Amino acid sequence: MGLRKAVCYRTVKRAYSRKSKKKTKSYIKTIPQMKIAKFVMGDIAKYNRGGFSYRIFIIVKKPIQIRDNAIESCRQLLHRHLEKNLKKDYYMRVNVYPHHVLRENKMLTGAGADRMQTGMQHSFGKPVGIAAQLHAGSKIFTIGCNEKDIPIVRQIIKKMKPKLPKEKAVIVEKIQ
Repeated sequence: MGLRKAVCYRTVKRAYSRKSKKKTKSYIKTIPQMKIAKFVMGDIAKYNRGGFSYRIFIIVKKPIQIRDNAIESCRQLLHRHLEKNLKKDYYMRVNVYPHHVLRENKMLTGAGADRMQTGMQHSFGKPVGIAAQLHAGSKIFTIGCNEKDIPIVRQIIKKMKPKLPKEKAVIVEKIQ
């Protein structure tokens, strides 16, 4: 059984969750493991010293929910291409952390598919994954680079954009 389409989880909703002092009465028993391996990559010391002249932000234009596996696939693509093209002369950070637990009430269907299971219309569901809930203008990734590398980074971001849902924007900022 694979993942459901991301369209199912795109909209930002306030989760109904019950936390109780007694564990047996809490609804979320376990939280699925997060897929994001690293949050900061590249030359961290150079970035902290102010060694890069530009910062590039990838932001969302509308409120959205992004699953952790989508963030991880974008991080891997960005990291691989930045490492290949810029060697160690870059900095990259994942700015979002997936906290929101995605749940699903699995439905049974008949062999003839002429009828579906009914009941438990507003059930809580089992945890199937986690996602980051973002507001409009939230930064997903931050990339530090030099002026000569901006066109290369823009091409890499263009390859990465289809992996994330909805509209994104790229902001290039000069570091003072």
